[in-house]
Amino acid sequence: MRITRAVVPSLFTTLNIFCGFLAIISADQGQIQHAAWFIILAAIFDSLDGVMARITKSSSQFGVELDSLADVVSFGAAPSFMAYRAFLQSFDSVGIVVASLPLLFGAIRLARFNVQLVGFDKDYFNGLPIPAQAMALCTFMLQYYGETGLSGWAADALAPIVIVLSLLMVSRIKYDTLPKLTKKQIRVHPWKIVGFVLLALIVIFSKGRLFFPVMSAYIIFGIVRAVFQRMRKITSGQQKEVEKENENELSSIDI
Repeated sequence: MRITRAVVPSLFTTLNIFCGFLAIISADQGQIQHAAWFIILAAIFDSLDGVMARITKSSSQFGVELDSLADVVSFGAAPSFMAYRAFLQSFDSVGIVVASLPLLFGAIRLARFNVQLVGFDKDYFNGLPIPAQAMALCTFMLQYYGETGLSGWAADALAPIVIVLSLLMVSRIKYDTLPKLTKKQIRVHPWKIVGFVLLALIVIFSKGRLFFPVMSAYIIFGIVRAVFQRMRKITSGQQKEVEKENENELSSIDI
C-alpha cells in the first residue's frame, strides 16, 4: 500500500470523527460536559486538517468529502444527541424533533457549502458554519450544565438556542472565516486578525469562563451586520428612487 502526503490531513479528519463518536458515547452515559469537550476537540482537529493540507499541499476532493462526513458526525449528530440527553428528552417527541435540527440543518448546510465550494467568497461563510454552531452549543453546556443538569432559565433557553443556531446555519447571513496568519492576510485584513486574536486571548485568560459569551458575540455580530447592511440597502434604494423622481419632475418642466 502506497502512503502519500494526503494521509496526513486525512488522519486529523479521522481523529475529528473519532472525537465525535466519543462525544456521543459520553452524552449517552450522561457525561454532558465530557461530550462538549470532545466536540470542541473535534473542532480543533477539524481546523488542523485544513492547515496540514495546505502545508503538505495535498488538498483533494477525497479530503473535502471526508471532512464533510466528519462534520456531520462531530458537529451534527453529536451536538444533537448531547442536547437531547442534556434536557430536550423531557419534551418527548417534540424534544426529538428539536434536538434533530442541528443534524438535519447541518447536513443541508454542508451540502450547500460543497456545491458552492468553487468560487465562493473566501472571506465569509454564507450561513453559520456547522463547527461554530456546535461550539456555541458546547460552550453553553460547559457554562450552565451543573451536577443537577440544566436548571432555571438555562433549561428554558436550550430549545430556542438549538432552533436559532440551526436556522442560522441555513441562512444567508455572512460570517467571517478564520483568518490565516500570513503576510498577505495581515496586510489585507489586519483588523479581522486583531479581532480574532483578542477573542482567543479573552478565552485563554478567562480560563474558558468567557468562551460562551465570545461565541455569542461572534454569532450576534453576524446578525447585526446583516441587519445594518439590509437597512443601508433599503435606504440607498429609497434615495435612488427620490433622485429619479426629481429628475423626472425636472425633465417635465417646460422652459
